[in-house]
Amino acid sequence: HKALAQVFRAKILQAIVDHGLSVPEDCPKQWVVDCKDVGNGDKAIIYLGRYLYRGVIREQDILQCENGMVTFRYLHAKTGQYRSRTVTGEYFLYLLMLHVLPKGFRRARC
Repeated sequence: HKALAQVFRAKILQAIVDHGLSVPEDCPKQWVVDCKDVGNGDKAIIYLGRYLYRGVIREQDILQCENGMVTFRYLHAKTGQYRSRTVTGEYFLYLLMLHVLPKGFRRARC
């Protein structure tokens, strides 16, 4: 895991610099990476939906995950009705990541 942590850290820090941002001075020199085998891509999507982003999407709202495509249902904000959508696995992860809050922020629902 140490080698993976070093590569991951290097790539993230390089992306920060490439986008014209500065790396915080208190950025740790060593990062910890926790890797677990959750199976193929389909199972990984289910795992992420269940554990990492609780509140963004529930496991039962992931309707299908096959051949790199994910079908999920969501509540349409304007109509209040459920709709389904099929996207690539990569785009599904992108949509999930839009809901990840920066460290120190808290989600509040009113």
